[in-house]
Amino acid sequence: MLSKEINLGYNDEGGYFHMKHNKPGKVYLVGAGPGDIGLFTLKGKECVERADVIIYDYLANAAILAFARPDTECIFVGKHGGSSIMPQEEINRLLTKKASEGKTIVRLKGGDPFIFGRGGEEAEHLAATGIHFEIIPGVTSAISVPAYAGIPLTHRKYSSTIGIVTGNEDAKKKKSAIAWDKIATGVDTIVILMGLRNLSSIVKNVTGNGRSPDTPAAVIQ
Repeated sequence: MLSKEINLGYNDEGGYFHMKHNKPGKVYLVGAGPGDIGLFTLKGKECVERADVIIYDYLANAAILAFARPDTECIFVGKHGGSSIMPQEEINRLLTKKASEGKTIVRLKGGDPFIFGRGGEEAEHLAATGIHFEIIPGVTSAISVPAYAGIPLTHRKYSSTIGIVTGNEDAKKKKSAIAWDKIATGVDTIVILMGLRNLSSIVKNVTGNGRSPDTPAAVIQ
C-alpha cells in the first residue's frame, strides 16, 4: 500500500499528506474531475485559489484556472494519451524545484490523481525528496462518465462487481500486467479507460478469455 511505503498521515480536514518533510513548500495533488467544471471539488477549488504555481495536464479543464489568483504561475505540461510536452521525470523535478522555493503548488490532474494519472509516481517522488504534499481526490471518469451516459456500473439484478482497467499500458513493459483470463469473467462490469486506440485488441482479449461476444458494451468518447 502506498500509505505504508511513503508514510502518509491523515489530517482533520480529510486529506492524506506526507508526514516527514524538510522543504518549506507544499504540493497538492489535485484531481480535476472528468471535465465538467461543476464536478470539480470544493477542496480542489480552495487549493487552486491559494496556489502560487499550478502545473496542469491536458485533461484538466483549463476553466479551473479562473479560480487562481492573477499572479499565480500556470504551467501546462500537456500529458495526454501517452504523450506529453514534458516527460514525467521533468515534471517531478519541476515539482521539487518550485516547492524548494517555498511555494504552494497545485498539481492539477484529470479525473482522480490516483486512477491512471501517475499520481502515485509523483507522490513517491515527493516523499523521496522530502517535499510536503497532500492528496485531494477527484471525481474519476471511470464512474462519472458512464453515469452521465445513463449506464449504472452496478445494478442489483445485473452487476455486483466492477473492474477498472487501463486500455493504454506503459509501452516500456515487456509483458502486459493485465490478467485478462481473470478479468474477462471475474467481474460483472468492466470499465476500460483510455482504450479507444487499442479497442480491437481489448475486445479480442475479453472475448478470447471467456466473455460472451453478445455482452452489452458502450464506447464513450
